[in-house]
Amino acid sequence: MFKIRMLRSRQITRTALFAAVYAVLTIVLAPISYGPLQLRAAEAMTVLPALFPEAVPGLFIGCFIANLFGGNGILDVIFGSLATLAAAFLTRKMKSPWLIPLPPVVINALVVATVLTFTTGLPWPLIALEVGAGQLGSCYVLGLPLYFMMNKRLAKKEDIQ
Repeated sequence: MFKIRMLRSRQITRTALFAAVYAVLTIVLAPISYGPLQLRAAEAMTVLPALFPEAVPGLFIGCFIANLFGGNGILDVIFGSLATLAAAFLTRKMKSPWLIPLPPVVINALVVATVLTFTTGLPWPLIALEVGAGQLGSCYVLGLPLYFMMNKRLAKKEDIQ
């Protein structure tokens, strides 16, 4: 019974930690986190659902909070956050490490571009390319090394126990 409570407590704590880190990173780096041309460093964390199931709700909550501060309106808060939730869920299902960053890249390029087209009036193809390029940088350049580092640490931890 104690072990089950301890496990749930760890999962809740990790969920909150993922949400807080995502939100704080995005808000602190606001000049590059919002708008048509964005490099959201916190999106590197979108690889974490492959290792931690609790990252799925954590990233959704963190994105929701960050989008409240983004200035792109309620459409971004709702649909941008749901895009992160969908991407995190699909990332959890990926088998190949090289495909783990793909769902956030594709989903955000499509959904966030659509939202930003409504809020900025800029052409959708241009915004989709810009958001997609930022996502490639965040998810593959920053996220994939994060995934490999965390996976290696988790493997070492299992070897010790």
